[in-house]
Parts: sequence; C-alpha cells; structure tokens
Amino acid sequence: MTIELQRAGMWKRISALILDFILLCIVATGFLFIISYVVGYDSANDTFTQRYNEYMKRYDYFEKTYDVDFDITGEQYDALSEEVKERYKAAEEAIVNDEEANRLKQECDNSYRIVINLTVLMTSLGIFIACLLLEFVVPLLLKDGQTVGKKIFGLCVVNANAVRLRPTVLFVRAILGKYTIEIMVPVFIFLLIFFSDIGIVGLAVLGLILILQVAVYIGTQNNSAIHDLLAGTVVVEAASQRIFNTREEMLEYEKKQAEYLALRGDD
Repeated sequence: MTIELQRAGMWKRISALILDFILLCIVATGFLFIISYVVGYDSANDTFTQRYNEYMKRYDYFEKTYDVDFDITGEQYDALSEEVKERYKAAEEAIVNDEEANRLKQECDNSYRIVINLTVLMTSLGIFIACLLLEFVVPLLLKDGQTVGKKIFGLCVVNANAVRLRPTVLFVRAILGKYTIEIMVPVFIFLLIFFSDIGIVGLAVLGLILILQVAVYIGTQNNSAIHDLLAGTVVVEAASQRIFNTREEMLEYEKKQAEYLALRGDD
C-alpha cells in the first residue's frame, strides 16, 4: 500500500506562486537598494556617465572638425560621395590616433564594466537574500514548507512519501531549485540581453526554459515544477494531507493499514 497524496490544484498553485513572486520582487528590490548603497553603485554609474559624456564630446569635436556625422547607417555611408567618404576616413584615423580619445574610451570601458559587475552582484545577491528569507526561512517558521502564498491558499510541501521536509531538502528546493535554476538563469539571460547583443538568442533560450518547465509539470506524475523534481517534493492540500514526521512513522502506518486491510479480506 502507498500513501495517497492530496495533490494541490493547478489554480491554487498558480495563485500562491503569483503572490509569492510579488513578495519576492518587493523584498529583493528593497535589498537591492541597500546593497547598491553599500557597494557604491550610484557613484560608479555617475563616473561612467561622466566618462561617456567626455568621450562623446571628443567625438563631437572630430565630427565638427571634419564636417561628418558618425551616426549614420551603412546604406547612408555607401550613398556618400567619394570626397565625403575621404573626410570620414580622415576623421576615423584622427580619432584612432588621438591619445585623449583613446584615454577617455579606455576609462569609459573600464567604468562600464564596473557598472555591469555591480549590477550583476546587486541583482544576484538581492534575489538570493529574498529567496533565502521567503523560500527557506519563512517555510521553516510556518512549518511544512509553507511560504506566505501557500499558507494563504491552504497548501503545503512534503516529500513524495508524505514525510515532513527536512531543512536540507527545503534548502535544495528553495536555493538550488528555485533560486539557481528557475530564477537566476532567466535573470542572467535578461541581463545579457540588456548589456549585450544576444536579443533573439536570449529570447529563444527563455522560451526553451518556459517550455521545459511546462513539460516537466505535465510529464511528471505529481505535476512537479523543476524545483520539486530536483528536491523530490510535492505540493499538497494542507487540510486533507496526512503528514508523517519520519519515514519510520510512515512505514509503520503503511504496515498497520496493510494489516487492517488483510483482516477485512481486502486486496
């Protein structure tokens, strides 16, 4: 005999997920602002903006000096006369050989890299702290793997054998499953889309992750998300699910149920 799991309904799970996601965004944003102050993000961003503006002023100087406009498309450049193209080539060579322009470009690139690194640090650390609090600490306090959303909608989380979660399993579910795979992988892709030129590729990868999550939910017996599949957990109805403190307690219950059914002559 196996323990019957009172699996949670899809709409209840989605509702709890949406509420938890909103709370996670609020808490993560709060910590992100705190971390940005600690690491001096505003100062780094101001430095980058200043260096960039100085570099663009140098660019403007060469545009005015050679009477050209660098902000044109390839087709527009091809349509220019040979005389104008020669001015463009002279302007480009002047910029390449200009020590002040090269210095400003180097400083601009360095400050930009600092801004990117700080953005990644703040985002990952802010989300990590939020996940640690809302997906690990709060479920430990509320018991039975309940987040705020699951508590409100009457859901809880157990092992696949209906045994109460150990902290290590909850940690795997919350940090390795939710934070690392389901949250930070898409977040890093978004950051790559924003800071670099991987638009179509990034969107394609995000689409594949979504398809994988849906496929895992549909294809698993307990309609598991990736984090549940990784941790071996199941989301169930808190009111009707029998939860065992230990595996031994669960096995003892199964034994007694089997003996009871045998006495009744049931299969």
